[in-house]
Amino acid sequence: MRKLISLLLALLGLNTACGSKAYEDADVATFDALIKQNDVQLLDVRTPQEFAQGHLDGAINIDVKDGAFMQHATARLDTARRVAVYCRSGRRSADAARMLSEAGYKVVNLKGGIMEWQNREMPVTTVAHEMDAFTTPNGKTVKFYALMHGSIRICYDNLEIEVDPVSRLGEREVDFAALGKADYILVTHEHADHFDKAAINMLTKESTRLVTNSRCADMLGYGQAMANGDHLQLRDDITIDAVPAYNTTEGHLQFHPRGRDNGFVLTLDGLRIYIAGDTEDIPEMATLAHIDIAFLPCNQPYTMTPDQLIRAARMVKPRVLFPYHYGQTDVTALPAALRADGIDVRIRHYE
Repeated sequence: MRKLISLLLALLGLNTACGSKAYEDADVATFDALIKQNDVQLLDVRTPQEFAQGHLDGAINIDVKDGAFMQHATARLDTARRVAVYCRSGRRSADAARMLSEAGYKVVNLKGGIMEWQNREMPVTTVAHEMDAFTTPNGKTVKFYALMHGSIRICYDNLEIEVDPVSRLGEREVDFAALGKADYILVTHEHADHFDKAAINMLTKESTRLVTNSRCADMLGYGQAMANGDHLQLRDDITIDAVPAYNTTEGHLQFHPRGRDNGFVLTLDGLRIYIAGDTEDIPEMATLAHIDIAFLPCNQPYTMTPDQLIRAARMVKPRVLFPYHYGQTDVTALPAALRADGIDVRIRHYE
């Protein structure tokens, strides 16, 4: 696919052989083929208001007119991965592409912007959740959507998997009705920012399977209860391992006592995903093996400080790390702190 995209860019005369600019322009067809690659970062540089009215699925929104645009961009975008950028007409995104390319990013700009995209009857969405896609060892795609706080949406093999779905926290809301029913729902523990009966009911259909700890199963009156150390085979290509999640700092032990709550290692077609739940940097993390993607929480007093998260990441050694559940904690220094460890840290909207 990468060779095909490079060939398309070359045939369309979009590469920068003449050195006139440090980024590439792409028409709608080339841009569409590019963003279907799982290692491309899709960036919408319009205002949040424009973004809310309709955007490309999975786009990250950073307003190029924000004075801190480059600060936000460098915190949330990986220089090792190509950035596909667009705006309304292509003008603002050209400015963004220039700034990003000067900072070392490889950038492709959508000619004509989202107006041209829609003129070609290409799809847009109003569901405002950032998305990252990965490929399993057998070539299947897994998509992760940043909903909020501890809530994660996972799409795999035409399945909907929801982790700790919560409809509302403060001023933030998730419209689960717009996402469709879930095939599997995973709930780590009973705190209100992870366990929401209304959201679970909205997502549940007759065939939905709920996997949780014993406390939540008791509170709901149904569900597959797992204890730390349990293993569950959902399909030939899907397994769940329940792992410990607890506090260790004196004075915080009451928040998440040892043995009550779960983290989960979800394996999808060989892709191993560690969803830590509410925990500190516990020694059991060092026993986890071959983790591809990790979601680690960062908000003391309930979970980890940034320093604890760094220690946890070095124990788990994931290929890609998403800090989540971070509230008002500043996590922008984490990518640089873990770069030498070979861990790709991606900051998404999991406040």
